[in-house]
Amino acid sequence: MASGRSYWNRKVTLIASLLVVWAFVGFGLSIFGAETLNEISLGGIPLGFWMAQQGSIFVFVLLLLFFAIASDRLDKSVALPHATDSLVRQTLDDGKPSDSTPSV
Repeated sequence: MASGRSYWNRKVTLIASLLVVWAFVGFGLSIFGAETLNEISLGGIPLGFWMAQQGSIFVFVLLLLFFAIASDRLDKSVALPHATDSLVRQTLDDGKPSDSTPSV
């Protein structure tokens, strides 16, 4: 049970950290810091405008990628099997999935 709690503590910490970064970029830089960022130009476009229109979306996609990689590493560190692993093994063994396997 201790490893399960440790796993979820680490998972929740990861999610909370990424939400803080997302909020900082989405609200802090794009809305509240736009005037300060507008003093810098990126390709002739004020950086505050660029962050509000493009940059926050790019950061969000990067956060999703980081979350997927970090979650996969965390799952592997506690030897958590993927949900489809048993389905794949049953299909390879029997030629068809069993009725007890949940559909994905």
